[in-house]
Amino acid sequence: MYHKEKSIQIKSSASALYNNLSVLRIAPRSLTYFTVVHANVVNMVSASWDGLNFSHRQLQSKEGNIAASSSLIMQASWCVLPSRELLVLTSQKGIQMYESDGSIMVYWHALDIPETPTAQAVFARGIAAVRENYICVGVSSGSVLVFDIPSKGSNIMLSEVLEEHRESVTDMASECSGSQECIADLVTADDSGILCVWKSGEDFQLLNKIPGFDVCCSSVKLWKGTVVAGYGTGQIRLYEAVTGIVHAEVNAHARWIYSLDIAPFSGLLLSGAEDSLVRVWHLTLTPETNSVEIEHLYSECVTDTQICGAKFCDGDGYAFAVTGYDLSEIIRYTQA
Repeated sequence: MYHKEKSIQIKSSASALYNNLSVLRIAPRSLTYFTVVHANVVNMVSASWDGLNFSHRQLQSKEGNIAASSSLIMQASWCVLPSRELLVLTSQKGIQMYESDGSIMVYWHALDIPETPTAQAVFARGIAAVRENYICVGVSSGSVLVFDIPSKGSNIMLSEVLEEHRESVTDMASECSGSQECIADLVTADDSGILCVWKSGEDFQLLNKIPGFDVCCSSVKLWKGTVVAGYGTGQIRLYEAVTGIVHAEVNAHARWIYSLDIAPFSGLLLSGAEDSLVRVWHLTLTPETNSVEIEHLYSECVTDTQICGAKFCDGDGYAFAVTGYDLSEIIRYTQA
């Protein structure tokens, strides 16, 4: 179904972090951007669609006005809003927002670091663009910070803090950015596996809290009102977002799932785990019965590699990319 393309070399290897790959497709310029986190650096690659041209940029962890910091970066992700695209970095010190090409930092938000060291580490992790003008970021305390993003400029405001999680936020996902009406448009996950489902707006509303069974939910996605969650057990669970009803539970991997992604136009689901396997699934929604089915389509073994990032490169799932711990390359696959 898929065949391997020529890999993209990166300047430094991928850290063992959940969801350690972000992809932004820029159709007008026939370019795809990739980011991979290594320690306190983000490796950013711009690749032309013909595979002939690559350009590299490295972004350093920063602290306000300090040029470079040794604080570890936890995640880098592009947030696509109707009026602009921003690259968001989260670290042990704070949150950085850049223009999409990484050229200009437009905003810095410092985390509250306790004066006396505590047993719990402080960091930000979990990033999602929501509706027309919000970017949400999770924090190790369990808080979710909601930023109001103007259509241009750096006048970004922290508009709300959501306090539902008691454990560190691991990941979050949104749906229906733009004008389409959705009941649930944000889901947040934490280290205990609890999922919170939200409706965005001037005041975000908690619609549902799905229990977690004390197993970490490392990656989560939202598709057509369905929450798709990947766990430390290697399982994938599909829930109806608003009611929390379980549609399906799949023993998808033998080890910890590190990354999930959905191609929204085709309903293809991508999963990558510590067991060296990347798997492609197909989700089918039946509106009459309000049910979702999942079918396994394809597996690829990346030998001796702990996979830590897996992303589709387009909305149809025609191609996907994979990163692995200690791997200094991005491996790409396209449909045959």
